[in-house]
Amino acid sequence: MAYAPLVLIERDEPCPLPVDPALAEAALAFEAIGQWAYLVDHEWNIVYLTHHQRLSFGLGAQLVPIEINVNYFSTASMETASAWPVGPGESSFFGDFLRTVGPMMLADYGGRRADLEQRLDPRVVDQLEGMEATDTDVASMTGGAIGSLNRPTWIQGSISRIRDRTGRCRGIAMQWKPAVPMTTLGGMAYDKDPGHLERVQAVSIASRQPAAILFGDIEGSSALAKTMSTAGYFNLVRRIVRTTDQAIVDHSGIVGRHVGDGVVAFFPVTAAGSESAAARSAVEAARTIQAAMTTVADRSGVDAEAVVVRFGLHWGASIFMGNISTAARSEVTALGDEVNEAARIEACATGGRILGSKPLVERLTSDDGAAIGVDPARTGYTQLADLSTATEKARRDAPAVAVCEL
Repeated sequence: MAYAPLVLIERDEPCPLPVDPALAEAALAFEAIGQWAYLVDHEWNIVYLTHHQRLSFGLGAQLVPIEINVNYFSTASMETASAWPVGPGESSFFGDFLRTVGPMMLADYGGRRADLEQRLDPRVVDQLEGMEATDTDVASMTGGAIGSLNRPTWIQGSISRIRDRTGRCRGIAMQWKPAVPMTTLGGMAYDKDPGHLERVQAVSIASRQPAAILFGDIEGSSALAKTMSTAGYFNLVRRIVRTTDQAIVDHSGIVGRHVGDGVVAFFPVTAAGSESAAARSAVEAARTIQAAMTTVADRSGVDAEAVVVRFGLHWGASIFMGNISTAARSEVTALGDEVNEAARIEACATGGRILGSKPLVERLTSDDGAAIGVDPARTGYTQLADLSTATEKARRDAPAVAVCEL
């Protein structure tokens, strides 16, 4: 039996559409909805792996390589997949899967067990022992661990035949998803901004990159909490957090950590398009949040003067940013001297001011500056240590950082 030559699709190289029209049509349909899916031909040779599955198994930072024109359960396919950052790192996954689809495969090979066995990796071929060919159109698999960075992750798959207009089987679609109910996945995604999710995914592998940094905090929150019921204060904080996050998302930022009613956010150049755009976005986000606090206070039944937010904005020329994910949560954080300095700037911005650093303001082009009412060429600055509101930590850690009020 003659087969097409094995082809390795390298990292970040697009997977070509299958030659067969029915399989190509299926590939385009899966890509249109961002589905995880393999496509194999009627002899179970890989002909396609969707972009989003390749990207997901590359931790959202790169497309994983893929072998095509080779049996899904072959040595070449298994070894390539085992090297992915996330993927079926153990042969046991392939063994479990082969037990599920083996009867379908035997049917596609006309019961010729020897022909099929010679295509399979020796580590899984014994799974065919005792199997009988079953010409069914669908199958499903629950379980099977895929190796992640520090623990196994369970997945579910549905396997279905793809037929042409004459009813002839042209191949098989293997659709995958995390092994949690769609109600859970839907609940995680319903109120999330797709653009923000993509920006977070882009920093799933930590790296150094330039970004504007925003620190914000509510002044006098402890005193305010004592004047309100616990439930009332909780609702106030929830409104503040939702409003803050929405403003950051709307200005192409990445929400970092929340500490109480404080927030940290980053505006990477890669997301904004330029240094000037990133700096402008940080300023606009801070102003949007401040302007929204009147509505937040009103809905919470407190005076607007009681909900005062101060901001420190700074430029990180090469901060180390990445996503820290655990079994319970996911959070973007960044390290670098500029991050610590931004916190010191924010602490000095008492009275609900927005203080921006000289490195941030001077990233603005004249056009972006004019759009937010800032002239970088005519702006004057004061060192943190010289501010009347300078904190002890600011004088100790960032005395020479020059800032202006925005």
